[in-house]
Amino acid sequence: MHWRLCDTEHIGRIQRTAGRLSFARRSKRSFGLFDCDVGFPSWTSRVRSPSPALRNLFESRKASRIIAMIVLRGDGISCFVCGYLLQSAGFGVTMQRTSRTYLPALMLSPSSQALFCDILELRDAFSSLPRIQKRVVKWGPRSETVVLPHSAVIVSEQFLVEMLQQKLFHVNPNAHDVDWTIISSWPLPESVIEYGFGSRTATVAPVQLEEGSDSTTCWIESLEDGWLFLMPDTYHSGWLISVGGRLNAHLEGSRMIAGQVRELGNPICEFPSYPRIAWPLCGEDWLACGTAALAFDPLCGDGAGHAVREAILASAVVRAAARGANVNTLIAHYQARLVAGFKRHLAVCHEFYQSGGAGPWWDSTVESVKKGLSWCDHRLVSAGEFRYRLRGLELEQIR
Repeated sequence: MHWRLCDTEHIGRIQRTAGRLSFARRSKRSFGLFDCDVGFPSWTSRVRSPSPALRNLFESRKASRIIAMIVLRGDGISCFVCGYLLQSAGFGVTMQRTSRTYLPALMLSPSSQALFCDILELRDAFSSLPRIQKRVVKWGPRSETVVLPHSAVIVSEQFLVEMLQQKLFHVNPNAHDVDWTIISSWPLPESVIEYGFGSRTATVAPVQLEEGSDSTTCWIESLEDGWLFLMPDTYHSGWLISVGGRLNAHLEGSRMIAGQVRELGNPICEFPSYPRIAWPLCGEDWLACGTAALAFDPLCGDGAGHAVREAILASAVVRAAARGANVNTLIAHYQARLVAGFKRHLAVCHEFYQSGGAGPWWDSTVESVKKGLSWCDHRLVSAGEFRYRLRGLELEQIR
């Protein structure tokens, strides 16, 4: 799961012009994984097609009304969405839950709210949650403060997971003859390497807000060696995230956010905040999904929404394989989609970090993002058009 700070539906290149921010090229682009049906190169996989024994197993499962047996390994949003979608489609599912600490608060965009409600067939699931209506930005050297409209709800990761758990109508505790394993938490198979582009960490701490601080506004501010983000969750409290340098030093050097904070609590967690991707993302009978597959920079990543989209694609791949589609091309499509989405995320990161500041920290961060973009280009260079597209929750071949 990733903290979502910036609205990627109304994102623009941040440029400094005459000492002020210019949010140029603002549009309603979405940087999710499934924006386009085709257009990103496909990546050739060495995965074999299903063996005759595996096809026979699929057929016998269909006869007993269980299409295939799936192991889900993890404890996050993508894991539970996969479980729900596959069970709803007639697959047997067993879960190997992992233990981890959930994030206390994150911002969920309107598109991600709609995605959750559509997938889970819910109404007004987020109507009672605290809402963010404005984003105040001070980004770049000698920049002026800019106030922008924003729309999001503040929700805990635990809330989302519990909402998903209620939809899992049955979990088979004794699955045999497993056909696929979907992994949303590390460790992955030994052959997998995680590629990271940067080394920055984020620190999260609770804060008490100053009297009169607007609880419907979030704040983001760039500093000499990183940035701060303040997200309220009630009228008097919120969460402060510091990326790059030490949290206390960042707050002392703040020109804007420090004025909103009355009291800083003890940090509750630290996590790596640089973009990361696992490679390979899948094998003959397993898929990486969620944070085991991709990790986004909190500056401009809608982690909850991406987790759901990855789960939709992963479950669609498994369902298509069960119908007899070529596993080799399905796996190639899955990897290409995730790499293309990761590349788009890096491109947005590059825009923000290039305009955020000057000095060694900002220069090294931009260079690390460029390395990530080159890595993605290398992985996609030999591809052609996508061979599948999503229609609803199913993959269909492009002819």
